[in-house]
Amino acid sequence: MKNIINIKNRSQGILLGFLIVIASFSSSCKKSEAAAALEASPLDIKKITQVGLYPTYNLSPKAPDATGMSSTAVQLAAKMHLGINFGNTMESPKEGEWQNSKLTESYVKFVKQMGFNTVRIPCNWNWTHLSDPGKVEIDKVWLNRVKEVVGWCVANDMYVMLNTHGDNGWLENNVSAEKQEEINARLKALWEQIATTMRDFDEHLIFAGTNEPAVQNAEQMAILNSYHETFIKAVRSTGGRNSFRVLVVQGPSTDPTKTFTLMNTMPKDEIANKLMVEVHDYTPATFTILTDGDVSWGKMAYYWGKGNHSTIEPERNATYGEENVIDTEFKNIKQKFVDKGIPVMLGEYAAWRRNAINNPNYLPKDLAMHNKSVNDWTYYLTKQAKANGILPFYWEIGFMLDRANNVVKDQSMLDAIIAGSK
Repeated sequence: MKNIINIKNRSQGILLGFLIVIASFSSSCKKSEAAAALEASPLDIKKITQVGLYPTYNLSPKAPDATGMSSTAVQLAAKMHLGINFGNTMESPKEGEWQNSKLTESYVKFVKQMGFNTVRIPCNWNWTHLSDPGKVEIDKVWLNRVKEVVGWCVANDMYVMLNTHGDNGWLENNVSAEKQEEINARLKALWEQIATTMRDFDEHLIFAGTNEPAVQNAEQMAILNSYHETFIKAVRSTGGRNSFRVLVVQGPSTDPTKTFTLMNTMPKDEIANKLMVEVHDYTPATFTILTDGDVSWGKMAYYWGKGNHSTIEPERNATYGEENVIDTEFKNIKQKFVDKGIPVMLGEYAAWRRNAINNPNYLPKDLAMHNKSVNDWTYYLTKQAKANGILPFYWEIGFMLDRANNVVKDQSMLDAIIAGSK
């Protein structure tokens, strides 16, 4: 079994460090303070074979269609009760090779029965699913496979957040002036294809432009905003229901603290009140994802939270990132975004058990206290996210649920999530 850091396959940012305006649209509908109007109509994009570095794939734009798309971002977020990731599945080089199981409709139904009504589908597009890499052309078989999975979710009345995930870091590791032109061109090409393929789904489907873009300062944040705006314009330009689709943009490194500090303007969108923000939280990383030995920046922590520090193994107690830090992170995000009418997704959060099955090389001496710590962390993150108006998506990669057989593997973990969501 791969260690947690390799299994997760997208944690560098965590470890080293968040439609067109048409005449018929009501003139009384105001922009939120977070989004300014753009003047050009996305349907003005010309049908030409090449624009800049890559071909245009917006070859069949449709007239705006608001059918089934009436909810604002705030209204849609209120319909999403509890989220879960189909993690390490469609973002792997081949679907399911990190899971030994592809997604099935029966699994979608099983997840809904467990209490989740929203799923996040991390997806690989650029890494191993280009039929013509030189033209950034996505394999149509893969586009249709992703569409099939989205369709299963929507048919079962589940909301779906579909993204361009880590994808071997083509965007995440290149938020820079040197790469800005190429990244924007590639992002445009990808999202024109994705959005066109998924255009007919109603508001149950939302798009997220990227995953964990590594950003450290205001200069990089400005570049990231250009990526966000490229994503938004590409989706809107395809028309149809995409003209009114809710879209999700990521905070710098999807880190709550960086997002609070650096994300001081929202990207421009032509349609009012259709944007959400995404952050992730693995605080403290020494407890949640550092599982394969101590490193230069920290020692593994096995015990977390009030009343859970071990007297048997005190050197493995968490020394930072406990309840007070979580409270501050979520309070800041609420004040900066949620209270201003900008919904926030906690797109990923999880802590893994250290046991003989998951990692036999580093076993807590006080296993009962460790397991209680993991349960309490999971409950607390879920509860505090909901309390602050943030929608939690648990990062599930096969430790809690058995996807091949549709059974619960870790009932106490599931119980902690469900209890925290109420």
